[in-house]
Amino acid sequence: MLRRQQQIRNHIQRLLDAALFALGLWSAYWLRTNESLVGEYGLRMLAIFGGTKEIESFDEFLPYLVLTVPLSLVLLQTQGFYSRPLLASRKVTAWQLFKVCTFITLGLMLAAFLAKEHLARSVFILFGIFSFLLVFAKEEILQRYLLHALGQARLRRRIIVVGTPEDVKQVREDFHLEEARDIEIVAELDVNKSDLSTFVDVLHTHSANGVLLATKHTYFGRIEKVIQACELEGVEVWMFANFFNTQISRTTLDELYGRPVVIFRSTPDFSWQAVGKMAIDFTGALFAILLFSPILIFCTLAIRLTSPGPVFFRQQRSGLNGRPFTMYKFRTMVTDAEQRKDELQAYNEMAGPVFKVTNDPRVTPIGKFLRKRSFDELPQLFNVLMGEMSLVGPRPLPVDETMQFDELAHRRRLSVKPGLTCLWQISGRNKVTDFKEWVRLDLEYIDNWSLWLDIKILLRTIPVVIAGEGAK
Repeated sequence: MLRRQQQIRNHIQRLLDAALFALGLWSAYWLRTNESLVGEYGLRMLAIFGGTKEIESFDEFLPYLVLTVPLSLVLLQTQGFYSRPLLASRKVTAWQLFKVCTFITLGLMLAAFLAKEHLARSVFILFGIFSFLLVFAKEEILQRYLLHALGQARLRRRIIVVGTPEDVKQVREDFHLEEARDIEIVAELDVNKSDLSTFVDVLHTHSANGVLLATKHTYFGRIEKVIQACELEGVEVWMFANFFNTQISRTTLDELYGRPVVIFRSTPDFSWQAVGKMAIDFTGALFAILLFSPILIFCTLAIRLTSPGPVFFRQQRSGLNGRPFTMYKFRTMVTDAEQRKDELQAYNEMAGPVFKVTNDPRVTPIGKFLRKRSFDELPQLFNVLMGEMSLVGPRPLPVDETMQFDELAHRRRLSVKPGLTCLWQISGRNKVTDFKEWVRLDLEYIDNWSLWLDIKILLRTIPVVIAGEGAK
């Protein structure tokens, strides 16, 4: 994992842990004051540690809360809690966490004693127990998610290693990439024997989202062509070398397992804004599903009652870096629509590999209504929840249309997650009939991406959808 990505994830972990430690102290106080839950016997037992059955106002504990949260994070850092492997063992996690919680509990009791404040020390003991359970539960949930996501290769970097056989072997030995759970080497190419077309074919075949250049400076001419091909397609390049002259990529220096690498990136970097985008995608999709649930039910019943066939239309679309995924829509056409597509090729209104026809005879009567209101796109909210799409991003194209791209630069629109809406949507959708103009809008979005741009596009999408502008 690159150092910058690790730092951002660690910051998120620290914020979560700080909140859980604060919640632990509040929960301890709440349980201590709730006599109906604790019971008389419980109060007597707590009084052994706390001194009295009476409990002070929570305001008396606030200074200790301010002391506890930063101290807990510092202690976790000193224990190596935030520098553990991606999937550390439960024993290591539990032991580090136990030591920190025990130390903080004893420290708080000692501080209260030295300050001569007669606080219920049982709150501090319960705080240590609750904090351990909360943070450990968070780690367990995170581990299960990582195991599931890594098992399905959603979080793995699919890497192509390019270099001489000797250099590739050296990289494997230095970094133990076979043991890395977050990196998968999908192909290795000999820089001396593979030409650029072979490299591009391998890049497309494996839907790689990273290229690691392991080559000496004597091969810079060959490697420069690889970098130029990657920057056109929006694939990151990691290189143990100096800079090359690039036209689009922004060059940054980072670390890969402690070794400095140069990154050529022509796509948005992983940043706090990217974290915000993921948060907005998940919460926004979940909220939208709940908000539009009556419409979802209406569409399901309308399709079921008016035309034979399944409710949902499933199709393989090109996702991030061209990786296929199953996209869901409400079915708006007859069931044999795909088989009849060739019959309508002569009426295609789009210039390029994309297929669009006004008054498509395959569309059902209810389908015309659903398309006009964009209701047919609503099931893609579930694609967003599954992490296959984003709320804002280039529209996903069918895999067969993506395979017809005749310019490498067109594939750079695949370098970010596809979305429900983008600049193309708010620019008239199907009124934009030139595919190159469509791509230009998508690349303009990628090159100028920011979280605020996403918010503006979402806000501008609402009136476009309500008015049915450009919908067919």
